[in-house]
Parts: sequence; structure tokens; C-alpha cells
Amino acid sequence: MRRFERKTAVITGASSGIGESCARKFFREGARVVLAARGAENLERLVTEFGPDSSHAVPTDVANAASCERLIEQAKSRFDRVDILVNNAGFNSRGPVRDVPVEEMLQILNVNLRGPMLLTRFALPGMLEQGSGAIVGVAGIAGCLPLDDEATYSASKFGLRIFSFTLAEELKGAGVRVSVVTPGPVETGFILNSLDEVPDIVFSQPMSTPDEIADLILECAVDGKREPAKPASGARLATLAYLYPGLRRALKPRLEAKGRRTKEEYRRARQV
Repeated sequence: MRRFERKTAVITGASSGIGESCARKFFREGARVVLAARGAENLERLVTEFGPDSSHAVPTDVANAASCERLIEQAKSRFDRVDILVNNAGFNSRGPVRDVPVEEMLQILNVNLRGPMLLTRFALPGMLEQGSGAIVGVAGIAGCLPLDDEATYSASKFGLRIFSFTLAEELKGAGVRVSVVTPGPVETGFILNSLDEVPDIVFSQPMSTPDEIADLILECAVDGKREPAKPASGARLATLAYLYPGLRRALKPRLEAKGRRTKEEYRRARQV
């Protein structure tokens, strides 16, 4: 029995990586998928693959409030309801705060935090009226501890986690589940296309595949688990580093050295 038969799943960042993997998995499990991303070409490719009865593409800029509202309205217009919202779209601009352009700092906050908050706000009334629904945010281990040269990104993911946890408490007993998935580094262009800019310490953690993170998202849509993380060991280490800054400072050189070695392996592999 397919777990999402005739359910409607809205997925942001659906044109590649984790979002595309989510779309494929929800579709295989019977869901009607509403695909959102800024570029239309890859979305239409997926609609051609899935068929128009089971999928719908809505080019969306989640940094824009009107675009977010239009996405939810088009999902309801096409498939009558929204059962699952996956807030997956992400943006980053790495470097010391003093060097990151202000407009890029604002874009990080708009895409990673403001957009998910607005999409949740627009989808929530329908879910409450139905008495059921699932909202899943994609945060990250970067939102569990201070990460050098990614201060705004870390803040946005920390904010998404707290927003999700608080909303879950607000909605207890309402039939709407709220979860956040916390991955470490994932093998997508988000990291691998920016090897020189990504902090070495990021590569000290095991790399996950988009399919592995998508599996966690689908499980959250079923059981509403608060915050599954992958790798779990990385999440535990990040929590310890957050709670005990002295431990973080002590471990940082060793983890950075390990990350540099792993990063070089990826760099060599991509040059073959």
C-alpha cells in the first residue's frame, strides 16, 4: 500500500538535489506533487516524466511573499488541497560577515527562513480545516552550532529549527505534524560546486546522498518525528559543540584537518 495515495505534496527546491529526490519518492508512493523552484525547465521535465494528472510545476521565488502565496493557491486550485509542505529550497553565500554583500545576507534569510515561514502560514489554514497535514523543513547541522564563514546561513537554519519546534507545540492536537530534518553535508551541487568556499570542517562529517535525506523527509511526513538527523553522530557532536564552546575550540583543528583531506579527495575525483 502506497503511503501517500491521493495526497498532495508541495516541494520547494524541487528542480534538483534533495527536492527532486523527494518529488520522485512522493510520486512513487502515490502523491500528487506540486514542484516549485525558480527555474521552470527542470520542473517541466519532471512533469513530463510523472504526467500532468500527478504533478504540476509552479515556478516560484520563495524569497517573494506574493510568489509563495501563489504557489499554495495554485496547488489548491490544481489538486484541491495541500496535505504536505516540504520547505527544502536553500541559498548560501559564504565568507566572513564583513565581506558578504548585504543583499546576499538578506537573500539567505529570505530563502532559508522567511520563505518557509510564509509558505507555512499560507498552507496552514487549509490543513487545519482538513484536520490533517504535515510540514517538513530542511535545516542542517549548520543550524546547531556556530559555523565560521557561514554566520547568516547558520542563523537562518537555527531560526527554521526553532520556528518548526514552536509551531509543533502550538499545533498539538490539531492533526498537523511539524518536523525538521537536520542533514550534515549532502552530495549535491550546493556543496560540491563550491569546494573552495565551503569551510573545511564541513567535510569532516560523513556525506549523505539526496535520496537518504529524502527518505527522512518522507518518514517525517508519516510520523511527525521532531528532528531526525543524518549523520546522527554529527548532530550529537554539533549539539555538544554548541553547549560547550571550549570543546568546540579544542576539537576544531583536528576536524578541520580531517575535512581538508576529504575535500582534496572530492577535488581530485571531480578533476578526473
